[in-house]
Amino acid sequence: MQQLSGKQKNGFNKLQKRLRRDAGKAIADYAMIEDGDRIMVCLSGGKDSYTMLDILLGLQHNAPVNFELVVVNLDQKQPGFPEDILPNYLDQLNIEYYIVEKDTYSIVKSKVAPGATTCGLCSRLRRGTLYAFAEEINCTKIALGHHRDDIMETLFLNMFYGGRLKAMPPKLRSDDGRNVVIRPLAYCKETDLESYAEYKQFPIIPCNLCGSQENLQRQNIKAMLRDWDKQFPQRLDNIFRAVQNVSPSQLADVDLFDFDNLPLDRSGSREEYEFEEAVVSSSNMATGVQIIDAVSLD
Repeated sequence: MQQLSGKQKNGFNKLQKRLRRDAGKAIADYAMIEDGDRIMVCLSGGKDSYTMLDILLGLQHNAPVNFELVVVNLDQKQPGFPEDILPNYLDQLNIEYYIVEKDTYSIVKSKVAPGATTCGLCSRLRRGTLYAFAEEINCTKIALGHHRDDIMETLFLNMFYGGRLKAMPPKLRSDDGRNVVIRPLAYCKETDLESYAEYKQFPIIPCNLCGSQENLQRQNIKAMLRDWDKQFPQRLDNIFRAVQNVSPSQLADVDLFDFDNLPLDRSGSREEYEFEEAVVSSSNMATGVQIIDAVSLD
């Protein structure tokens, strides 16, 4: 970590405290970590996974439950990948870790047309490899470094390009039920993670397969959200809260809510209906006709 001035140290301490608080709250809200868990921390070499590992190591000392951390990196055999960086970094932490070698790079390049987005296939291959390895080393949870902004970006990606109201849950059981994925940084802002990584001077490894591709749909969504954040403070907070406050009866998914069976029940006393922002047109009062605008009925 770089040498910090008194003011910088104060800023770093506040940032670290905020990240630990946000991660701790997400872990508690979604029961991510239980006593005796052996957690596979997926370390890609990016700012998010470095920060996740650092925060989990800090929380491990003060948590009310006992849990193990095992670091796993998937070496996808990308050309020029610096294979020494992560082992050198992890050796200093004195933590159990594994480097899993699987040439998904060649598979992706052989299957995806030149210029097409590689992220989808790369993600599926990576996920399958990590799921299998988690079982092999007897891990009960798989921790990924996705943060609050990733969750919102995924929400809009699915809405704009997939026609689905779907995001990225803080905790997920795999379809086959064999693994549980947790995202301890679900409440953390990406800007905080960027600042933290800069303070800590993590040895960042860029992704030359997916991360270097230009004009990805996710990058467009990210730019949109960052622009909103600058123009409308609190908007992103409200969007994230909306993901946590879903009203199925106020949407239109017939598989999620039973619209077929909505029987009338007038057995009780009738409550007064509330008319919000009712505006009576004075010009029509003489004729006895009331014009009501902007009525909201719930």
